Amino acid sequence: MNQPTPLHPFDLSGRTAMITGAAGLLGPEHAAALLEIGARVILTDVRQRALDDVAFALRGHGADTVTTRCMDVSDLESIRRVAADLLNDGGIDILINNAATDPKVQPTEIGAARLDRFETLRLEDWEWQVKVGLTGAFLCSQVFGGAMAARGHGVILNIASDLSVIAPDQRLYRREGVPEDQQPVKPVTYSVIKTALIGLTRYLAGYWAAQGVRVNALSPGGVYAGQPDEFVKRLTGLIPMGRMARRNEYRAAVQFLCSDASAYMTGQNMIVDGGRTTL
Repeated sequence: MNQPTPLHPFDLSGRTAMITGAAGLLGPEHAAALLEIGARVILTDVRQRALDDVAFALRGHGADTVTTRCMDVSDLESIRRVAADLLNDGGIDILINNAATDPKVQPTEIGAARLDRFETLRLEDWEWQVKVGLTGAFLCSQVFGGAMAARGHGVILNIASDLSVIAPDQRLYRREGVPEDQQPVKPVTYSVIKTALIGLTRYLAGYWAAQGVRVNALSPGGVYAGQPDEFVKRLTGLIPMGRMARRNEYRAAVQFLCSDASAYMTGQNMIVDGGRTTL
C-alpha cells in the first residue's frame, strides 16, 4: 500500500500516528504537534482516565482526529491486542515511543535508607524501569514497526533525552548537611535507558532502511514543570540559553522528524537542549 502523498513536506493528512505514554508530561505536546499538521492521532497509556483527559483537551482539532487505546507497553499481549484492533482501520504510519518511567529524585530524610543511589537501587526497580522505557520501545517497534516494514513505509520516533549523550550532573540534586551516602541523585536507570534508545534507533534505521521505515530519536533537554527554585537555578546555569524548555518548544522538532520534511534522515539523534550538551 502506497503512503499518502502530502501536499507539503510537513503535511500529515491521511496518516495515522500512535503515541505511547501519551498521558505523560510531553505526550500531549507530541499529539498537538502532529494534529497541527493534519495527522490522525491515537493516544495510548496504561491510565485510561488520564488518556480521556488528554483527548478531551486536544479535541478542539476535531473529534474524529483523536482516539485512545489503553495499552501497557511492557506487556506484549496488550500491544498485540491494540495492533489487531487497529489492523482493520489501516494500521499506523507513525509510532512515537514516548512511554517511560522517570524516577523522581527522592526527598532527603537524614538517616533514612535511600533506594535511588547506585549502591542501593533494587533489582526490581531496575528491571521495571528498563521494561517500560526500553523493552516497551523494542516491543512496540517490533509489532507496529514490523507492520510498517511489511507495508513498505513508516516512521518511528524514539523520545530519548539529553541524558542519552551526557551523564546526569548529580551536583544539581545535592543538599547541604547531608552525608555523602545519603545525597539525593538521579537514578542510573534513566540515562542508561535513554542511551540505549539511541542504540535501538540506529539499529532499526539500518535494519529497515530498504523497507522504507525511517527511525530517528529526539533528545529533549530539561522541561520546566514546577521544579524547586534551587534546582532550576542550578540547571539553567548549565544551559547557554539560560533557561529550561517550555513544554511546547519541541513541537516543531516532532513535526520535522515525523513528516516528509526529514525524508532523507534516519538513524539520527536530534538534540534540542538550549545548548547544554555543547559545553
